[in-house]
Amino acid sequence: MDFNYDLLILGGGPAGLSAGVYSSRARLKTLIIEKQTPGGQVLITEKVENYPGYVSIAGYELVDKMVEQVRNFQCEIKMGEVKEIFSLEKGFKVKTADGEISAKSIVIATGRQPRRLNIDGEIRLIGRGVSYCATCDGAFFRDKKVVVVGGGDSAVEEAIFLTKYASEVTIIHRRDQLRAAKYLQERAFNNEKIKFLYSHVPLKIVGENFVEKILLKNLKTDEEYLFDVDGVFIFIGSIPNTSFLSNFLKLSENGGIITDEKMETSVKGIFAAGDVREKFLYQIATAVGEGAVAAVAAEKYIENNF
Repeated sequence: MDFNYDLLILGGGPAGLSAGVYSSRARLKTLIIEKQTPGGQVLITEKVENYPGYVSIAGYELVDKMVEQVRNFQCEIKMGEVKEIFSLEKGFKVKTADGEISAKSIVIATGRQPRRLNIDGEIRLIGRGVSYCATCDGAFFRDKKVVVVGGGDSAVEEAIFLTKYASEVTIIHRRDQLRAAKYLQERAFNNEKIKFLYSHVPLKIVGENFVEKILLKNLKTDEEYLFDVDGVFIFIGSIPNTSFLSNFLKLSENGGIITDEKMETSVKGIFAAGDVREKFLYQIATAVGEGAVAAVAAEKYIENNF
């Protein structure tokens, strides 16, 4: 059988781009399919301060360097959305919105997407005051009052970023202390624009055409009250983009792909890397390492089976 590609990489974030570098250097005919714009979550990160080699670099700048490196090795990148994967007698076929593509092996690096609160008003007001990306939408809230829901690294980082524009940023967290790294907490505590509401949860986002208020509940007193606000930024974690896999691969209870140390999934010849995996640490550094391992493992698989 003639395959369209040796290796098909699903997802163009750090893991997918890293896999593309390694597979293309190994002279595998490689295609990266990315649903949106290459870079994944890094693209909307204001500053990256924990990636080796850079004291501080804007997310989009780091992505630009990664994409340039991938293209230098003649790795092809296309826009597209993967709908389903099928096993062939040998190799695989991927169904996309634009047609079908065959490959000898696949690396899945589709990343994760923001987790939603699933409260009344959230979906209806997305783009009208509800956002999951401060870097994307922060400038729309100049001199406005906003809240950030969450207490981890992302929530605190985005709250700090929003102080460039908003007049007041309130972090709402269900626990009685933040979970973010200590250095981030210190930066937030020292920022006069940031306020904190601990032991609170949002129950409803209120507004006709735009966000006007948020209904909050104090978990210690059970009091419910409306809080005036112009914007609601939600950072309560993320979920892996694995819905298109249906029952094709073995997934964790959280929906992450389970792999071995070579990044191989429950289906021989299919590998996974980056945030789509079930793992301990979700960072750019771990994603690029896993992408490298997955690509090399795929190369060996192809070498031994075709």
